[in-house]
Amino acid sequence: MSKTRIAVAGGGYMGQAHMAVAQASRTVTLCALVDPSPAAVAVAAKAGVALYQSLEEMLAKDHPDGVVVATPNQLHVPHAMLCLDAGLPTLLEKPIAATVAEAESLVEAVERSGVRLLVGHHRAHSSIMAKALEVVQSGTLGRLVSVMGSAQFFKPDEYFVDGPWRREIGGGPVLLNMIHEVHNLRMLCGDIVAVQAFSSNAVRGFAVEDTVAINLRFANGALGTFILSDTAASARSWEQTSQENKAYPSYDDEDCYVISGTAGTLSIPTMRLKTYPRREDSSWWKPFDEGIVGMVRDDPIKRQMEHFGAVVRGEVAPVVSARDGLQNLRITEAITEAARTGQVVRTA
Repeated sequence: MSKTRIAVAGGGYMGQAHMAVAQASRTVTLCALVDPSPAAVAVAAKAGVALYQSLEEMLAKDHPDGVVVATPNQLHVPHAMLCLDAGLPTLLEKPIAATVAEAESLVEAVERSGVRLLVGHHRAHSSIMAKALEVVQSGTLGRLVSVMGSAQFFKPDEYFVDGPWRREIGGGPVLLNMIHEVHNLRMLCGDIVAVQAFSSNAVRGFAVEDTVAINLRFANGALGTFILSDTAASARSWEQTSQENKAYPSYDDEDCYVISGTAGTLSIPTMRLKTYPRREDSSWWKPFDEGIVGMVRDDPIKRQMEHFGAVVRGEVAPVVSARDGLQNLRITEAITEAARTGQVVRTA
């Protein structure tokens, strides 16, 4: 069987990550890079693929089976629209759009066109998340009661020197980092229907937040708390606990999510499990059975590319739909609004 031909638009960090897994795949092949920047010449040459200055130029000369759009956030919607108009299945990097209004327009276009679009929330393809979801759905934890989450890490000064826009509204961890967490929490605990938040810029003093405390209400009645900070000297983040991105140091004794139900608790990603041996005898006076949920770690970017290939070939539906991407963005914007107003913001 011939491999599915994939082009990548955007040769930055994420674009190159997609290129690498496409080149290593047994089912898809990288056929082109679309990027007008001078640096893209070397990237395309190293990959041994054609380089185009724009999607329009590529479509005039070639028609791949699918396209990965990994361009800057403000270009996500116009580039995705070009792919939809050409009938090309698309993997669109998160966030789906820069604003909820733009995302709503794109979702309507996707559903109207019938063209398959996968949103690049790559943690949806994590083997850790798959195993955690299996535990939750099995009923091992009983009825879900609460989730405690954390994304705390320390971004160095040069991060803000290299990108001064990160000091301004829209450049903080809510819009840049929290959207990953929102999708994970929705996968594990269900739809988020309301949020509250406090934000602070006390450490750096920039116009944008550096730390946020968030309360979450889920549709099933479970409640959540989440601490987000890019100025905390902490390892309690997905990047520093999951071992999925080898660029980050990892700490085996840390977790970033703790999910509790009426029958037990699962800590993620250590996968430590505590459950009562007999539910009818549950009590804080009784000891837990303790264990580790077994799993095999794998690269979610690689798994996402294999899934996208199957989406392109029409074998499966996108595991993260355009509407999922819209809802993730809607909740992220609601957190910002809740912190600004001090009000509960409903999201469903």
